[in-house]
Amino acid sequence: MITTKKKADSFSPAVNSGGCNSRSQPMKQTSLQLRAKCGELKWIVSLFVLTFVLSLVAYNFASLVQPQPLPRQQFPSFSAFVPPLNAAQNSHKTDNFEAEDRENLARVLREASTADKTVIVTMMNQAYAELNSKFDVFLEGFQVGEGTEKLLRHVVVVCLDEKAYSQCVEVFPLRCFLLRTTRIDFSGERLFMVGDYLEMMWRRTEFLGSLLKLGYNFLFTDMDTVWLRDPFPRLIPDVDFQIACDHFNGNSSDTHNYANGGFKFVVANHRTIEFYNYWYESRLKYPGNNEYDVINKIKGNQYLNKIGLKMRFIDTTHVGNFCQTNWDITKVCVMHGNCCIGQNNKLKDLRQVLDDWTAYFSNGDRAREFPQPINCWRSLRRRYNKKSG
Repeated sequence: MITTKKKADSFSPAVNSGGCNSRSQPMKQTSLQLRAKCGELKWIVSLFVLTFVLSLVAYNFASLVQPQPLPRQQFPSFSAFVPPLNAAQNSHKTDNFEAEDRENLARVLREASTADKTVIVTMMNQAYAELNSKFDVFLEGFQVGEGTEKLLRHVVVVCLDEKAYSQCVEVFPLRCFLLRTTRIDFSGERLFMVGDYLEMMWRRTEFLGSLLKLGYNFLFTDMDTVWLRDPFPRLIPDVDFQIACDHFNGNSSDTHNYANGGFKFVVANHRTIEFYNYWYESRLKYPGNNEYDVINKIKGNQYLNKIGLKMRFIDTTHVGNFCQTNWDITKVCVMHGNCCIGQNNKLKDLRQVLDDWTAYFSNGDRAREFPQPINCWRSLRRRYNKKSG
């Protein structure tokens, strides 16, 4: 009973006046401790937020300066040297392929390239791919040429429409790539400077520029060419960009040579990437001009000296064309069927080149020379007379 009473007393309220003050003191201390802990928590949260924001800024800055796969020296925008041109007007992005197309392109380039990542590139649409068309003549030239058949394994055929691609893979599997272009049908024959011809030519320039960004050197050749000998030994060494010309004045460095974009060899580096960007953007400064005309307008521009581009022009002795009046059959490597109007006229004269080559090289007729491309020349005269009349 005594014990029980003591326990009850211990749980009874304090009776003296000092009991209330003795209980409020610990409560104040607890409140102060809670406030201190809240302050520490706020400081920790603020420090975490600040650290997160600084990390995010550093990450974004790092992503901006992340190096590209192919090293590329940064130059001032070419508009600083050529003020009238506005780069922001570019309506297309160079390499805007879908993921599947990128994979297909990477595979084709990888399988076709040489050890130093060089490919031979040509383009065609449905009109070029039909039976007994320029595609047949193009392939036949490699087969009958001197030391050219081995080069076929390095050829990439870029097709501008679905039908051309289907026909390409039937005769030249694993080396065909479909280049999709929205809102434009490139399947039909494109006459010089007529209809969508300009769009097709600039699409070609845009695509070739994207190959440089992928790190591939390329020798581009129009499909209306006949390869009779290996042209690589005749190319000028240690040059960034070299291009054929309609007429050669004997000086490969002279920009007065009129460039012809149907045959060119380009080495992938930061200078040629800058040049192709500049060339493609320059179409805005010279509307209504094809790529040939534009490059002949900009080839002497001071900007090319600023970026250090080394450009040369290929001797027509080795890369001939139908604009010439005569050719040396003992030296010519490639014959280009330009200066011609109409696919039938061009096809007839290119086949004549193959026949004369076969007679010269295969049959031992060493007295044979290339005749004049009479069908193509007549087509030009008819066009000239029609305009004059």
